[in-house]
Amino acid sequence: MFFSQAGARPQMWEVSPSEHKKWVEIEADSVMSSVDPNTSGILLEGFLNIVRQKKEVQLYWNEIRHIFTAFDRHYRGYLTLEDFTKAFRQVAPKLPERIILEVFREVDQDSDGHVSFKDFEYAMNYGQKRKQHGLDLLKEGEPL
Repeated sequence: MFFSQAGARPQMWEVSPSEHKKWVEIEADSVMSSVDPNTSGILLEGFLNIVRQKKEVQLYWNEIRHIFTAFDRHYRGYLTLEDFTKAFRQVAPKLPERIILEVFREVDQDSDGHVSFKDFEYAMNYGQKRKQHGLDLLKEGEPL
């Protein structure tokens, strides 16, 4: 599924066999680029670990996209402060308005008044990295 920059509704795209082959080759090159070039090959277990890691990343990205799309009720491709506030009201109804505004401003990387998917993805990935490093609790005054 791809989303246009204008925020149109998602569309499914047909891929030609030659285009599919191209993407399979790119993916295979990507997997094999993580293999030590000084070895004569890769063990099945190593290959499966590489593929599993790539799959986990793809699933996480799809989850982020799904959440963003649920918040973007007007299919504009970005979130306004109003969209952001409605989303927060659903998951944290008692959160003070000023906190929501602070979070919105922090996530809005380019300060254009809109949270793009790129902004949203960056914030979500930042939180995921903090969790992986055991820093999942934000201290007061820390940026997202």
